[in-house]
Amino acid sequence: MASSAIQTIARPEPASTRLTVLIALGDAARAEQLVDALAASEDLLPILAGSGMGQTADVALVDEAASESRAVSPATPCVLLSRRAGHESGNVFAMLPASADGLLIAAALRLAASGYRIGRAGPSDLGAHGEFHAGVSEDETPDDNQPRAALSPREAEVLALLAEGAPNKVIARRLNISVHTAKFHVAAILIKLGAANRTDAIAIAMRQGLVLV
Repeated sequence: MASSAIQTIARPEPASTRLTVLIALGDAARAEQLVDALAASEDLLPILAGSGMGQTADVALVDEAASESRAVSPATPCVLLSRRAGHESGNVFAMLPASADGLLIAAALRLAASGYRIGRAGPSDLGAHGEFHAGVSEDETPDDNQPRAALSPREAEVLALLAEGAPNKVIARRLNISVHTAKFHVAAILIKLGAANRTDAIAIAMRQGLVLV
């Protein structure tokens, strides 16, 4: 299945309904901005490093100034905001441009927390749109013959909302459809992508270039 080519580490789903996100950035203003942006997501609970609450977290957001901070446990998967390529370590699961917006960061945090490593695209691909595609680690072999899933326009809309972490009720409200119909579209997307769950579907879609946040 396509998911086997991109899932690198099997991590259990967090017990809490919200992922605890430790924000450890050298730029305090940027950190506070992202705390506010991520807090708007129903499934993310951002906390600032050094606030007295951030010793344990499901996933961390760091930048180059704070990537070696002891505020982040070596066992915590990290999303790194970086202005240059090649700055990687064992617990960096995703690297994004420093200017990435909140939606892109939130999507990467969800995937990193679930054990997916997200490859950074080249500078020309990142550009002003902040686009990125999921990748595989060096010791994995992607299935280059895997066809892109043929999603309907409505399924593409649902997939975009899944990438934002939207639950079925939110998808239904945003697209003006019933919750039952939203569940149907989600199930169809998982089947077409060969995904085991919603997180798996997002990772596969990014791998195939179906989701550009």
